[in-house]
Amino acid sequence: MRNRWLGVLLSGVMMAGAAAKAQAPTTVTPVGAQANRNAWVVGGLFQGGIGLTEDRNSFQFYMAGAHIGKVLTSEIGTGRLKGNFEYGIELFPYWQSNTPTFQRANCYAAQQPGTTLISPGLYCSPLFNVGGTYHGASVTPIILRWNFTHGRRLMPWVQGAGGLLYTTHKYPAFGSPILNLNNDGPNTETSVFNFTPQFGVGAHYFVKPNRSVDFSANAVHISSASLGDKNPGVNASVQFSVGYSWWK
Repeated sequence: MRNRWLGVLLSGVMMAGAAAKAQAPTTVTPVGAQANRNAWVVGGLFQGGIGLTEDRNSFQFYMAGAHIGKVLTSEIGTGRLKGNFEYGIELFPYWQSNTPTFQRANCYAAQQPGTTLISPGLYCSPLFNVGGTYHGASVTPIILRWNFTHGRRLMPWVQGAGGLLYTTHKYPAFGSPILNLNNDGPNTETSVFNFTPQFGVGAHYFVKPNRSVDFSANAVHISSASLGDKNPGVNASVQFSVGYSWWK
């Protein structure tokens, strides 16, 4: 009889424990809280980097601006690739690029006021400096981002994007120390407008349920698409950013 009552008692304790466990609230992680919300993501960021190609490795970039994104889907998929899709834009009202300074001249096939005959059929102005520091503004109106939502506080992402850059002077400088009509003639200007296709990876680290510190690395190409006479551009640059976001 005693063993029977002991068995009933143990069974009751086990059932009560299981019920309590089933009724216990599930802990929601910061990433989990955002996984199925169509949240607005608003934040500020600083970005900087350098050119990578052989003739652009002395180019430097600095910018400051804001990111605005909208999560468009609920969580999709399973495992480590599950996530949601975000559309975003970025605006950098402060954009700066430091480039080497060199000298060039404006050259013509026929004599123009202020030019000197350099060689037969080549009349050039005095040498002047080009390059140096450029300022402007950049907008990236198309950012297609996939947020990976398998983590607890860390939300990695990968994105492709396209933007537009405006500079107060034609960027980058073009010309040659060896004066000739091809590099220094009247149709050898670049453009104040350039396009910035890019690819990036990064992560949000949630310091609070609705706030994150953000990091990224971006490969950025700068090209005028021949809007100017010449399109030297910047074939490749790597730019790193750090920011802070609010999830609304």
